[in-house]
Amino acid sequence: MPYDLVIFDNDGVLVDSEPISNRLLAAYLTELGHTTSYEDSIRDYMGSAMHRIHDLVLERTGERLPAEFDDVFHERVFTAFERELRPVPGAVGVLEKLAADEVPYCVASSGSHERIRVGHRTTGLDRWFEESRIFSSQDVGKGKPAPDLFLHAAERMGVVPSRCVVVEDSPLGVQAAVAAGMDVYGFTAMTPVAKLAGATQLFSDMGELSGLLA
Repeated sequence: MPYDLVIFDNDGVLVDSEPISNRLLAAYLTELGHTTSYEDSIRDYMGSAMHRIHDLVLERTGERLPAEFDDVFHERVFTAFERELRPVPGAVGVLEKLAADEVPYCVASSGSHERIRVGHRTTGLDRWFEESRIFSSQDVGKGKPAPDLFLHAAERMGVVPSRCVVVEDSPLGVQAAVAAGMDVYGFTAMTPVAKLAGATQLFSDMGELSGLLA
């Protein structure tokens, strides 16, 4: 294998959460008077840390989101996760292969530690990710497209950036991986190919990933 570490994004790559969270985000922003469609949310916020949502709304409208925005949004998301969340098809097989081959891997997500853990517990992916393999933008304070999160994950896992590959489904994540000096495989199941054009490799079925990494 040409890499010493595989870094997974979480939402949309390991857990099929993007349709759920973007539906709820669009509805909540609209409820607050910032009319947002599901398509708008996917385009503008997919892959973002929460602070970027606040920043974009303030930049566009001159209004701040309410102080309780994050807590209310996460409560709605976690409730929906309990009912609806599933692993991305093919993700379990990829993790099984990496574990069997003893290839180091981890997750580095714009989402909070709580969001990552809730998603993993709900889908059963928690068996693959002990504490030492989980990294969040909360750990660095600056989310994607900044490279900080991926560089932090690589450092903690003891691997130089040039020997890492990132698996991402958002333009922000691809930008962050490139800025970190890492190869990045762009997962196009929900994202137009053109928006991930900076990726080292593109693929549309998670079941293909093990073969691409070989």
